[in-house]
Amino acid sequence: MKRQRVRLGVNIDHVATVRNARGGAHPDPARAAEAALAAGADGITAHLREDRRHITDADIDVLTALCRRADKPLNFEMAVTDEMLAIALRHRPHAACLVPERREEVTTEGGLAVAGHEARIAPVVKALSDAGIRVSLFIEPSEDQVEAAAAVGAQVVEFHTGRYCHLTDPAQRAVEFERLAAAAAQADILGLEVHAGHGLDFATAGDVLAIREIVELNIGHFLIGEAVFVGLDAAIRRMRAAMDEAVS
Repeated sequence: MKRQRVRLGVNIDHVATVRNARGGAHPDPARAAEAALAAGADGITAHLREDRRHITDADIDVLTALCRRADKPLNFEMAVTDEMLAIALRHRPHAACLVPERREEVTTEGGLAVAGHEARIAPVVKALSDAGIRVSLFIEPSEDQVEAAAAVGAQVVEFHTGRYCHLTDPAQRAVEFERLAAAAAQADILGLEVHAGHGLDFATAGDVLAIREIVELNIGHFLIGEAVFVGLDAAIRRMRAAMDEAVS
């Protein structure tokens, strides 16, 4: 059976990182979101961090309205906190992806620890779901985390692919690929939709799409970095082509 087109979510956080380095309004993350959708992105991802180091509350206001006008999903990445839950419930994005967050980290360093923390995470998942927001959990590709994600009522898991992408030894990379594949198969059996993200580039995005259960990739840093050299439109179109070729 022919595989369906895999969705591409474009994370625009680092457009805001560049803007915030100088202050002011340029470059505008909303303009980047519009360009990404025009280039073939299926949705926009934005992470509102506790310290507002890139995306701001005002950005979320604009992005929510923009995605609704375009009839495209906004994937709101958020920590499991009362503050972020209140913001998500106020804006009601298409999806909320619960992620780990530490103030001292440069970027997200791993998956959310769901196993062992079900009592804290389940009520947030329920509140978001009751508001009509699709809930995703950004987790490591491990059996216990997948089981816990299903137990707390998530609809989607997004596997952290950073380890796979950063490994250079072929044997170690093969082991990590099998870990991703096994977790994706387990999630599918449990009725969870499977996404993947973090560290992906043109080559590794194609690699992980050999895992047939993956139906969406969320990619940000690489695309924004590549846009410095070729433009955002060209970078996204090339990623879209690489993904389509991988599943053809």
